[in-house]
Amino acid sequence: MPVLRSTTLIVAEPRTVAGLLRDVHVARAALERVGQQVDADVRLLSPGDEIRVTARLAPGVRRTVRLAVDTITAAGMTATQVAGPLRQNVTLTAAGAGTLVLDECVWKAPGLLGRAADVVVLRGLVTRLLAARSAVLVARAAALAASPVVVATALVRDGRLFVAQRTRPPSLAGRWELPGGRVEAGESEVDAIARECREELGATVRATGRLGTDLPLDDGVLRVHAAELVAGSAEPQALEHAALRWVGPDELAGVDWVDADRAVLADLRELLRPTA
Repeated sequence: MPVLRSTTLIVAEPRTVAGLLRDVHVARAALERVGQQVDADVRLLSPGDEIRVTARLAPGVRRTVRLAVDTITAAGMTATQVAGPLRQNVTLTAAGAGTLVLDECVWKAPGLLGRAADVVVLRGLVTRLLAARSAVLVARAAALAASPVVVATALVRDGRLFVAQRTRPPSLAGRWELPGGRVEAGESEVDAIARECREELGATVRATGRLGTDLPLDDGVLRVHAAELVAGSAEPQALEHAALRWVGPDELAGVDWVDADRAVLADLRELLRPTA
């Protein structure tokens, strides 16, 4: 069973690198470097999503491979070919200078003809793809480090999550989000969570920890923090939103989320899971 690997040290924390792995824009930039194509129905991948890779195996010969995402966490990403032998594993390990990325592709070449094609075509293609992705990850991680930070608040009470319906911009009006906003100069992310919830909801909240991976945006990076209402806080009010709701774990999938917040649904379900 062929296995090809590449190892790269990226100057960024694992959450940041994991966020780049789930960004289809990053995958597209890497594949375009070696003359291949990728497509997906969303930009930020979550478990269960599919990506479609169209590979040019020879002049006039193309094949589309569908990969289903199995897991994406700060520890890495795994994806498996739909009805096929290919598996992709990316393992992220915190290192002194950043994150060590172990990127590997595993597959099985069927029969003598398949093994011949494997030697002649597939190994070279996969080797080039791994090298291209490493280069793109290094460049994008450096760019993201200089980007503005936006925070979102996963506010939980009694096993339910607080969500708010947007009024703007027109492209997002009516969809639901985790409240938050941009971190101001000199402000910590924790302080930004408290300020944004005070301004948007009239509520006093306390951040309790990071949730999920970084989420690349067109104009910055989104980071989600779990939070709780401070004792004595006023009930959240729709000061800047159209409507507010508290939803349980079984209702998460039915919410019309903004795209970035949809990407952390698996983490939100885990956050709402009852503890023993």
